[in-house]
Amino acid sequence: MRKSLSRILILTKRNIKEILRDPISLAFLIGLPLFMEILFYFIFHTMTAQFEMKYLAPGIVAFSQAFLTLFIGLLIAVDRNSSFLTRLYVSSAKSYEFIFSYALAVLPITFVQSILFFIVGGIADTSLFGIGMVLAILLSLVTALLFIGLGILFGSLSNERSIGGIASIVITGQSLLSGMWFPIDNMGAGILTVMKCLPFRNATLVLQNTVNGVSDTFNDFVLPLIIVLAYTVITFVAAIFVFKSKMKEK
Repeated sequence: MRKSLSRILILTKRNIKEILRDPISLAFLIGLPLFMEILFYFIFHTMTAQFEMKYLAPGIVAFSQAFLTLFIGLLIAVDRNSSFLTRLYVSSAKSYEFIFSYALAVLPITFVQSILFFIVGGIADTSLFGIGMVLAILLSLVTALLFIGLGILFGSLSNERSIGGIASIVITGQSLLSGMWFPIDNMGAGILTVMKCLPFRNATLVLQNTVNGVSDTFNDFVLPLIIVLAYTVITFVAAIFVFKSKMKEK
């Protein structure tokens, strides 16, 4: 167990260094959602409650995490085609150690994202500051694991040329099926059922309802969190098996 943890930490440090070598991607990952948060708030918050900061800030946090799928997927896809992973495949490292090291390397990014987006939101609307915001920042690490797991899975399945198209499905899903950009009250029962079953809307609800509170704890918080966790576990298990199969191919 100690040796496994040591290998995970060594691989995590290496992955962090690789991430820091691409500051442009990091700037895009943080800067674009932040720009959208500020822009949409000042343009639309007086028109509809959808863009009040108490809903927009946690929604932007979840939306920004969808970009992690592309970010980490590209990192893994590039590594798979390099001599780095080829050499490590013949070492004693396990597939889950690779997976966890990638996840741990990206988690600090999403933590910084969440703090930044919520602080900016709180500056625009001071009512956002409070224990709910602190809890939402912590829970954002949980919702981030879903998108990190998807990125690891897609990066293990595809190469650097195709990962962009595959990851865009997740980004589009989070944008269109989370309900953060438009009210969903008048939508059909079928699409609402799909949104409730998929993780995108549930990830957004977990963060929004943590900030704003709920009247029905189970349906508005516990159930969405369970759905997100279920998808996360399934995604990571699938990623470990796929990565292991790729190791055997090498």
